[in-house]
Amino acid sequence: MREMAWSAAARTFNMPAIDVGALRRRGPLAVGIGCASVATTSLWRSSSSSLRSKPLACLSISTDTSIKQAVQTDKAPAALGPYSQAIKANNLVFVSGVLGLIPETGKFISDNVEDQTEQVLKNMGEILKASGASYSSVVKTTIMLADLKDFKKVNEIYAKYFHAPAPARSTYQVAALPLDARIEIECIAAL
Repeated sequence: MREMAWSAAARTFNMPAIDVGALRRRGPLAVGIGCASVATTSLWRSSSSSLRSKPLACLSISTDTSIKQAVQTDKAPAALGPYSQAIKANNLVFVSGVLGLIPETGKFISDNVEDQTEQVLKNMGEILKASGASYSSVVKTTIMLADLKDFKKVNEIYAKYFHAPAPARSTYQVAALPLDARIEIECIAAL
């Protein structure tokens, strides 16, 4: 029944036929969501006959744990809880929130946001290096500040590490950060 429904949907969106039974025998695959989103794009473009002949591309993200690898380096502060400094998966690196702690002592470099920002970015650089990435491969950052009034000071230091094209970014003021930090930054990088 599902195979017939898929075939009907495939014809509607000018998609190649897929043997769902064969997919089921090969093991778990994440196909549906990626194909559906691309299929709607194909439908939107279907008025152009030149685009109809292009092959359909599906993006899937595997949940196979063999492709998920923890990144750990002694050159950055250890995780403060049950999480990794970073995780590599699907050609991406997901760096956990980084604080301005000195790796050797586990203490903040100072109480001011400028020093903490500089140390956060140095620590992040070490984690990125350990994962095979760099500042230039970062595609998204999230900055959490104890006080949004520090935004300008943080930007001045941040700009020294991330050059054009700068990563996409979100910045928030939060109620509190671990260990009463002034700043925490997390990022995603492409490998």
